[in-house]
This record gives sequence, C-alpha cells and structure tokens, in this order.
Amino acid sequence: MSITAADIIELMKARRLRLVTVESCTGGMVFSELTSVSGASAVLDRGFITYSNQAKQEMVGVNPETLSHYGAVSEQTAAEMASGGLAAGGQADIAISITGIAGPDGGSMEKPVGLVYIGRAIRAGNNAEAVRTDIFRHQFAGDRQAIRQAAMIAAFGHIQQYGDSI
Repeated sequence: MSITAADIIELMKARRLRLVTVESCTGGMVFSELTSVSGASAVLDRGFITYSNQAKQEMVGVNPETLSHYGAVSEQTAAEMASGGLAAGGQADIAISITGIAGPDGGSMEKPVGLVYIGRAIRAGNNAEAVRTDIFRHQFAGDRQAIRQAAMIAAFGHIQQYGDSI
C-alpha cells in the first residue's frame, strides 16, 4: 500500500513541519495532491513549478553552470532545486524537488525516459543556514502519466522517511 497525501499531511502536522515543493516533470502534482487534503494549509508553505531551466534559475536559484554542465535532469540540479526552494520557502522545514524525464520523448542512453531525481533539503533546527540535502535516483517504467504518478508517490515516501526519523 502506498503512502497518500493525507498520510503526509497528518505526519507533517504531528511533527509541526512545513513543506515547500519544487517540481519540474510533475508540474505541480505533488502540491496539488497535498492541497486536496483538508488541513493542508497548516503544513504547506509554497510550491514552485520550475519546468524550464529559466524558471529553475529565477525562482529557486539553480546555477546556470549546473544546468549547462549536468543538465536539468541530474542529481546536482535536484539538490540545488531543493536547497533553493528551502531558502525561498519562508519558514519551511523541508523542501522536496523533482526533476526527470517523463517521456515519451526526451530520453537518451545516459538519461532514459523514466529517470527521476528527487531532492530533499532539510533545515536543521532554527538555523536558517544549516541545510542537509539528500538526493534519490529513481528509474520508473510506464507511460508519461505513470512515471509522473510514481515520482509523486516516491516524493511522498521521502517526506515520510524524514518525518518518521524525527
């Protein structure tokens, strides 16, 4: 049984945590699913949809050199998206970022369709500067919608994993 948006909202409320999302290939699915749950406003700070490279740079401060050297779908970009989202996210405690190739086009031998990186940035206590960032690499199968749905569920799992650890 997979984790639901309601599970995430309940966990975040219980831990008194606030969340920011920074989404590319999911196009806001994570934030949308979470806002479908009553009480989401207690835990959601804001959501960024950074589909283009320009949006990644302007909205959450991804370095243009990171994008040109590693590409939009990379662990480095996912890390900068998450940490930038947390920095831009007011009083948020955790940021989750998603960047990937949902297909059916855009894949390559190096970066096949279904490759998704999820970043998780965590503020350490009350220190606005202390951030820990974890990156998770996933390879999902299926059509575009199935890959996007799997990425959303995986993001919920990475949020839950952190929430359960504190």
